[in-house]
Amino acid sequence: MTERDDAYRDGNSLAGPLSEIFAVDVTAAGGHCAHCGLTGPVATMRVYGSAEAMVGRCPGCEEVMMRLVRGPDAAWLDLRGTVTLRIPLPPD
Repeated sequence: MTERDDAYRDGNSLAGPLSEIFAVDVTAAGGHCAHCGLTGPVATMRVYGSAEAMVGRCPGCEEVMMRLVRGPDAAWLDLRGTVTLRIPLPPD
């Protein structure tokens, strides 16, 4: 185990910052890792960083799946490590 492994939080730490961007709870969405193919809830990602700059890594292979950077008037979301993001929607 490396020092970095001890410093991560689970993907639930993305709930607050992502709720400012999306109208649904994205931590319940199923993310598909572009590197190893693992599919699972965003909540299972290993998240590093602070509220201003967060990196979500695959819990299987540790590759970066999501980057979220927040500035005073904008947020940038990079999902290039995620093939798909299946977002459950509430029933009509």
